Amino acid sequence: MSGGPAGRRDPREAWGGVSPFSIKTKLGALVVIAVLITTGLMMIAMRTATELRFITVFSMIATLLITQFVAHSLTAPLDDMNAVARSISHGDYTRRVRENRRDELGDLAQTINRMADDLEAQERQRKELVANVSHELRTPIAGLRAVLENIVDGVTQADPETMRTALKQTERLGRLVETLLDLSRLDNGVVPLKKRRFEVWPYLSGVLKEANMVATARAGIASGSGSHTRNDVHLHLDVTPPELTAHADPERIHQVVANLIDNAVKHSPPHGRVTVKARRGALPESLELEVLDEGPGIPRSEWHRVFERFNRGQVPRPHGPGSDGGTGLGLAIARWAVDLHGGRIGVAESERGCRILVTLPGLPSLPS
Repeated sequence: MSGGPAGRRDPREAWGGVSPFSIKTKLGALVVIAVLITTGLMMIAMRTATELRFITVFSMIATLLITQFVAHSLTAPLDDMNAVARSISHGDYTRRVRENRRDELGDLAQTINRMADDLEAQERQRKELVANVSHELRTPIAGLRAVLENIVDGVTQADPETMRTALKQTERLGRLVETLLDLSRLDNGVVPLKKRRFEVWPYLSGVLKEANMVATARAGIASGSGSHTRNDVHLHLDVTPPELTAHADPERIHQVVANLIDNAVKHSPPHGRVTVKARRGALPESLELEVLDEGPGIPRSEWHRVFERFNRGQVPRPHGPGSDGGTGLGLAIARWAVDLHGGRIGVAESERGCRILVTLPGLPSLPS
């Protein structure tokens, strides 16, 4: 297909012009015009004494010409749609149908184009998933194989330090499997929540301590599992009031906070600061969480894409030292966990860096 970007043709190349009328209206108008032409020719014949056979021939010719014109305006877009649908069935998702009509066929063209966009996006994500998983698996498997080969060949001994290195590579594989399982749960629909009341300060304090411990243990090992290895970023917790409580699924909220911290650390400058804030929401046991970093921030034009799968950001030098950008699944998993609670997550205005705001509904309000 020739024409504009993404395979779209110039709207000026019309299938008989842009019409505000529906197909039913056009067919009805065709019948009315045919009747008017026949009646007019009959009246002319009566006044001019023209033979009826000539009037009949002229009437048939005029009706056929008009019918052919209308039929072409209806079948031409169908032929184009059929060609595009055939290309899609063969795996070519780049072709699009022209959208220069305002009738039922125009609506069908928009639907086909939206379907093609979705299929193209899914195919791109499938290829990215295969590439990402292949990349993620290659590094820990190669490292683990090297350690084991050295032990078998007698180059190194199976001392605690060597086995600790092998254990770290195995842990990286485990983290990748967990990420893929989370992605599978996301695709398969709703996961049952195990909500309970918990104190926010000790809970979030534990999440931050775990993030610090994991980062310290992984320092010096190349990242690639989606979990940060930097230990130069300071994590700060701010809970107000200190006795704040919330009602949610702690395991899912752990996924949200851990992934948001991981993302914020990756984008932080050397020796930067990541702040996790918790405040009471509008409803009983509701919770508002904020994660702020001091990185380059996210352009407003990219806010709607932040939580898409495999999106690694378009900002210059988006990842700090010790990070290769991860799999691009962390924020998608965070949004999934928040959606399970019926909450909201999004990028918020910030004077510096990036600010992610999470709102959890807590207990439903009782009718008065």
